[in-house]
Amino acid sequence: MMRLARKHLDWWAVVLAVGFMIIQVACDLSLPTLTSNIIDKGIANNDIGYIWRTGGKMLLLSFIGVLGAAGNVYFAATQSQKMGQRIRSAIFKKVTYASTEEFETVGNASLITRTTNDVVQIQNVMVQMLRMMLMAPIMLVGAGVLAYVKSPRLTMVFLVALPVLALFTGLVMYFAVPLFKSLQKKIDRINLVFREGLTGVRVIRAFNQDQFEQDRFEGANQDYTKTGIKVFMIVSLMFPIITLIVSGTNIGIVWYGGQLIGNQSMEVGNLVAFMTYATQLLISFMMVSMVFVFVPRAQASAARINEVMDLKSKINDPDQPVTVKDQAASLVFDHVNFRYTGAEKLALADVNFQATAGQTVAIIGGTGSGKSTLVNLIPRLFDPESGQIKLNGTALTAMSQQALHAAVSITQQKAVLFSGTIRSNMVYGMQDASDSQIWHALDVAQASDFVKEEGGLDAVVEQNGDNFSGGQRQRLVIARTILKRASVYIFDDSFSALDFKTDALLRQQLRQDEQVQAGVTVIVAQRVSTVADADLILVIDGGKIVGQGTHDELKATNKTYQEILDSQIRKGDAVDA
Repeated sequence: MMRLARKHLDWWAVVLAVGFMIIQVACDLSLPTLTSNIIDKGIANNDIGYIWRTGGKMLLLSFIGVLGAAGNVYFAATQSQKMGQRIRSAIFKKVTYASTEEFETVGNASLITRTTNDVVQIQNVMVQMLRMMLMAPIMLVGAGVLAYVKSPRLTMVFLVALPVLALFTGLVMYFAVPLFKSLQKKIDRINLVFREGLTGVRVIRAFNQDQFEQDRFEGANQDYTKTGIKVFMIVSLMFPIITLIVSGTNIGIVWYGGQLIGNQSMEVGNLVAFMTYATQLLISFMMVSMVFVFVPRAQASAARINEVMDLKSKINDPDQPVTVKDQAASLVFDHVNFRYTGAEKLALADVNFQATAGQTVAIIGGTGSGKSTLVNLIPRLFDPESGQIKLNGTALTAMSQQALHAAVSITQQKAVLFSGTIRSNMVYGMQDASDSQIWHALDVAQASDFVKEEGGLDAVVEQNGDNFSGGQRQRLVIARTILKRASVYIFDDSFSALDFKTDALLRQQLRQDEQVQAGVTVIVAQRVSTVADADLILVIDGGKIVGQGTHDELKATNKTYQEILDSQIRKGDAVDA
């Protein structure tokens, strides 16, 4: 946790918070002595002037103490909140640039917990550290020294009270700390189940699994609740027992102090001051104990956050990135092999092809054959195990990721739209796009008609684009891909929700669009009719290219392509092929 504090705290503000806290503690420790003086010197001698003068000093010290407390609270609160803000920003930045493999290492539900609940735990403890954890030791030492000055013999009472308090605090920490750590993992579980329930609500209803999912969430919720009740019951025992110990200590002080007063070994004012210092001492000990109870929970949260921040990406920019030259678009796969982390078998083996500007490369194959894996290598979502991929004559690993992503425009399998408007979603592809450019992209993607019906470019897009059908979402993300000026346009199974007529019209528009034709177009599809007019068709089976050529060439010579074609002709899917 100190690693996060060093990186995300303003140390000048921390110094000010400590300074204000010292002022507050000094004022608090001075008041009991002044009270003692009023009793022993003012009241005992009937000196009204001394009482007024000392009372004025107490009011001034109280006012200064309030200012010190206010300053300490202000800097403690602002720094803890700023620290939380900076940690959340750092996590989001890390996640934004994380590779797919890094995402899978942590998991989406856990990332949400770490960005929210774990950060809140650190914020809360940071406030306590800048307030209680620094104030309590100073108050503890100061009150102990001043109490000893008032009556060395009476401090013997602490030899009984403090060990009892320490023993009880130790027991609470022993039972509570492991439970606090387990709470964070149980929050992960709640987030996971809740998130799956939200994203899969239609599937849940379709299969009538409402009660099953409710029971599943209730199980995770009950597990968290039971653990939370148990740990907070243990912690809540501290307050009444500490109150009992403090009260018992005060009784002991009054009893023993009364004897000392009776023996004229102690003045009444000193006894009053001693009782106040004793209370301050015991409360300070309690505050230290509470901090030690909650710090392990924050430490566990900090470890989880550091785990995210320490993720090492295998996809990094070269030390000296090559400046990409402005030249004709081209894409080359040179004997590329790829396997997923931990896998024994290659996901792609000896992939070898090339394409130039204006050409369309289509990839077809069975489910799980490696089609999406292949196109995911182009924007470097993964790096190949061996072989080389070149874009416009430059190896991908020699380019900066920013330059690479600027040269690649991709529509992935899942059509992702963000809440906002159609315009705000379109400009993801091109920040300075004009309305005419957006409408042109929508025309090419066969989306302009329903966009006009929805109210134009300012039509509302709900979260995940849920107010549009699957086909409409696909056409909107295709338009976003077309809008961006790129060297390679990738459509990863992006036409699956389109009817044959819309599919054919869209591909025809792509062939006629000057901007798209200035680059290489890569289409992943399941239907032969979608890939039939491509310049180069790659047939993939088991991660290997088992055939490449035009539709007519593969139809005549490639067994795998023939099997796909025959199966779709029987279903009526490839009637135009």
